[in-house]
Amino acid sequence: MSDAQDHPQIYLISPAEFDLSTYPDQLAACLDSTEVACMRLALATTDEARIAKAADALREVTHARDVALVIDSHILLVERLGLDGVHLQDGARSVKKVRKDLGDDAIVGSFCGNSRHDGMTAGELGADYVSFGPVGATPLGDGRQAELELFEWWSMMIEVPVVAEGALDAERIRTLAPHTDFFGIGPEIWDQDTPAKALCALRTAMLG
Repeated sequence: MSDAQDHPQIYLISPAEFDLSTYPDQLAACLDSTEVACMRLALATTDEARIAKAADALREVTHARDVALVIDSHILLVERLGLDGVHLQDGARSVKKVRKDLGDDAIVGSFCGNSRHDGMTAGELGADYVSFGPVGATPLGDGRQAELELFEWWSMMIEVPVVAEGALDAERIRTLAPHTDFFGIGPEIWDQDTPAKALCALRTAMLG
C-alpha cells in the first residue's frame, strides 16, 4: 500500500460471512470496475479450514489484479496462506512483534479506534498504515467515533498513511477525502444488490 497522491484509494474489507460460490465473482467485478489498493479478509469465523479456503479463493482474484490481500488478526496464517500482511485490531500493542515476525516486506496495519496516541505509537513501531473508525454513527461498538478533526490533524502532522473506515456514506467520504489516504469500504457495498455499482458511486464521491 502506498500514499494516495491526488485522491484517496480504496481499501476493500470482506464481509464477516460470505458464500464461496458467489462472493469471489462479486469481488472480481468490483476490482474490475475501479482501482483498488488493498483487500482485507475479515471473516468472523475462527475455523482455520474455512479461513484457508476463503483466503485461497480471494488470493486468486486479488493477486491476478495486483491487489494486495491482508488478513484480519490471524498473524500465523499470513505466510502459510501466501498473503501480503495482517490487519491488527489491538492498536499499537502487537505492531513491534508482528513486524519482527513477518519482516519488512509484509504489510502490517493497525486499527486504532479514535486514539491519536495509539495511532502515533503504531506508526513509530512500524505499522504501514493506521486505521481510524468508525467515522459514522453506528449502534455497534461503544459509541465512540473517529471525528473529522482527527483526520485533519493526522494528515497535517503524521506521514504514516491513514485509513478511514466504518459507517461511511457518500457525504462523509466527500468530507474526509482531503484528509485521508484510504477509505476502508465493506458493508457499504456488500449489502447492496450490485456491489460493483455501489463501489463506483463511492469512488465518485472520493474524487469530489
